[in-house]
Amino acid sequence: MLSGFARTAAILTAFILGALIPQAHAAAGAIQWLIMGMLFLVFLGTTWTFQSIHRSQVVLLAANLLMGFAGLALGWTVGGREVGLAGFFAGIAPTAAAAPVIISFMRRNVAYVTAAFLLTNVAVSALLPVLLPWVLGEIDATLFRRVAGSVALLIFAPMALALLVRRLHPPSLAWPGRLRDVSFGAWMATLFLVMANASHFLRMQSDVPRLVLVQIAAVTLTICVTNFALGRWIGGRAYPAEASQSLGQKNTSFTLYLALVYASPLVALGPTCYILWHNLWNSWQLHRVHRTRP
Repeated sequence: MLSGFARTAAILTAFILGALIPQAHAAAGAIQWLIMGMLFLVFLGTTWTFQSIHRSQVVLLAANLLMGFAGLALGWTVGGREVGLAGFFAGIAPTAAAAPVIISFMRRNVAYVTAAFLLTNVAVSALLPVLLPWVLGEIDATLFRRVAGSVALLIFAPMALALLVRRLHPPSLAWPGRLRDVSFGAWMATLFLVMANASHFLRMQSDVPRLVLVQIAAVTLTICVTNFALGRWIGGRAYPAEASQSLGQKNTSFTLYLALVYASPLVALGPTCYILWHNLWNSWQLHRVHRTRP
């Protein structure tokens, strides 16, 4: 298993290489399948019932939805529609599939974050087909069906497959633990491709005003800081780190994919910037844990 320092270095390396190799954007189609693979392993190793839900996790879900619209309002106020949509796609993203993994490296309550992951991903995925057409200003049945199809493939297909495999082959419950480094590698590949895609877009779209890029970066940084701080407050004394991670570390690869398909590469810079911000914080957290508890 990789050490905390090695994981921190890997995160930063994935970002740097993606920025330096924009040609890799040609493989951006693999992002969808990498996400589905990571989600399959998370769902495979997760047993969840309604009794697993803590009251604070319901509050986290409400905060998750609120931050999507807060990001939309903040971005629209700062820079107009495109920046607003970038803020929405960054803020509405549910808990990341890697959040339980990160919290396990921090030696905190993995079950809490896993339940938050399932609750937010299922709820947000169910609501997005309704919310997205309204946010994009294209309220029609066709867009609803397309978004619903994308969400079903990306989230619910790995969930259904994991449930089926668990039922047919119970020893598969041990696979996520054995393949933790493989899952981390898939996450690094996703980060690399996301950064390569963003780097390619910025190189090709030299006419995009730098002010807009700064506005998107600033809005998403504000959302990220607010999420981690608000989550810590929601978690209280019992689950401060767990709730902070659940609200702050987001499945932005999911909303990045939706932004690329249904909005524009410029809007997709919102979740892309958020990926940078929350992983820089993750890198610092893992570094701190590695220093204090080698």
